[in-house]
Amino acid sequence: MKKPQILLTNDDGIHSPGLWAAARELAKLGYVTVAAPREQHSGAGRSVPAWTDGEVKPTTLQIGDQEWTCYAVGGSPAQSVQYGVFAILQQKPDLVVSGINYGENPATDVSLSGTVGAGLEAASYGIPALAVSLELENEDYLGYSRATDFSTAAVFTRRFAKLLLARQMPEDVMVLNVNVPVSATPDTPWRVTRLGKQAYFVPFLKQPEKAGAIPRIDASRNPHPSDLGDPTTDVHVLLRQKMVSVTPLSLDLTSRVNLEELQRSFGTLD
Repeated sequence: MKKPQILLTNDDGIHSPGLWAAARELAKLGYVTVAAPREQHSGAGRSVPAWTDGEVKPTTLQIGDQEWTCYAVGGSPAQSVQYGVFAILQQKPDLVVSGINYGENPATDVSLSGTVGAGLEAASYGIPALAVSLELENEDYLGYSRATDFSTAAVFTRRFAKLLLARQMPEDVMVLNVNVPVSATPDTPWRVTRLGKQAYFVPFLKQPEKAGAIPRIDASRNPHPSDLGDPTTDVHVLLRQKMVSVTPLSLDLTSRVNLEELQRSFGTLD
């Protein structure tokens, strides 16, 4: 039986332990090609910035007792998918996996997530995609904390990758967005959810520590009470029930309204 081709990327960069925890588990399913951003690209969404250099550098890394040849891409997560599909593999893989991310990616903030953005980029080419994120307690989203244990999230990465390789999803299910609670074990239940409707990370103006420096916008985790209280949302399932949330995503951002009624409601425009 032919082994499936899996393209693995992330937004935390090529050296992220979360990426390599996923790689080790996914290698049990098929051939894994790793093409990930050369630098940290958290918060990149599905962007394809014109200022990136597009360099694709084959790199050999020692991960545990195994040597991996991977590709460090001078670009965003979405661009890493582009280079992975069209330059490195030169064909569509059977599956694209993005993660495992340092920090959860629920609710409306999925549009900001480079982890999810990479999955959506793959979906735009008709490739099944999986985005996996691990909840953090310390909110060290931009560091490579060695204290973070990705082993359970890696198990769920393999399980849902296996599902996507074996089954065709319904037409409008283009990406599975999986969020794993920090307390999870391989036996933790999972539930299919919908996105919370409010922001999960709330922006604020952070004053600089050094005199004369420019204040910058930062964000802190502050889930909305309406999302926490709704048992159908990823926020509730992740934070209140301490279960793995699995949210089907689509590229179709069209509002779910009756279009003809909406047009009539606009009336005549002057």
